[in-house]
Amino acid sequence: MTVGVLGAYKFRGLLSSPGRTADHLKQVLIDWINDVLVEERIIVKQLEEDLYDGQVLQKLLEKLADRKLNVAEVTQSEIGQKQKLQTVLEAVHDLLRPHGWTIKWNVDSIHGKNLISILHLLVALAMHFRAPIRLPEHVSVQVVVVRKREGLLQTTHSLITFVNKHLNKLNLEVTELETQFADGVYLVLLMGLLEDYFVPLHNFYLTPESFDQKVHNVSFAFELMQDGGLKKPKARPEDVVNLDLKSTLRVLYNLFTKYKNVE
Repeated sequence: MTVGVLGAYKFRGLLSSPGRTADHLKQVLIDWINDVLVEERIIVKQLEEDLYDGQVLQKLLEKLADRKLNVAEVTQSEIGQKQKLQTVLEAVHDLLRPHGWTIKWNVDSIHGKNLISILHLLVALAMHFRAPIRLPEHVSVQVVVVRKREGLLQTTHSLITFVNKHLNKLNLEVTELETQFADGVYLVLLMGLLEDYFVPLHNFYLTPESFDQKVHNVSFAFELMQDGGLKKPKARPEDVVNLDLKSTLRVLYNLFTKYKNVE
């Protein structure tokens, strides 16, 4: 397998849900990693969540290259994780650069759980070490959207995936959390889907027009959340209606925490 083959891989960022080829590529890579590390009793389930701190990447590279890296075995702090990741990636670059590989990842992108960077890294390793796997072509991948608000990094990737998993049942789709939950309609419908009941249409405004109607919807959604066993949201309904992303994310994250395993 030649170096030039990697050039055929064009990871295109989309705001819609990832296509089957992206899911297939992820699964192929996950299966490959688990096969390589079977003796280490390491099981990877999600690339973004399991590879960002360098621990699995260290074990994978050591196994593939048959060498031991001089890094701490377990690192809990962000600084320690990045230092470990830096050492691992430097070892990867030492292997790949002499063979003409283009480096399309770095410590910050991998630690930041950037799926496209992680895929580029894993595809390069798989091809360099001639992994016995078949890689799909023309892959489209959902972008991990990161915003900086008031000094806080907010990732919307997992939340969009979570809400669309359920709203798609009603042929609805969310691409922008900040605006599409502001009138409360999607929040109400989402709660009905998560708790598996039909919300009577007379209890909320399906097409709210005024600010007060939108506040009513969000407030009603908050009541449904509390009926479902969640604590009263710290965000105010007015903040969600006023497109305050931080407040909206807090509400959705609380739902994600409780209902992430609901089918």
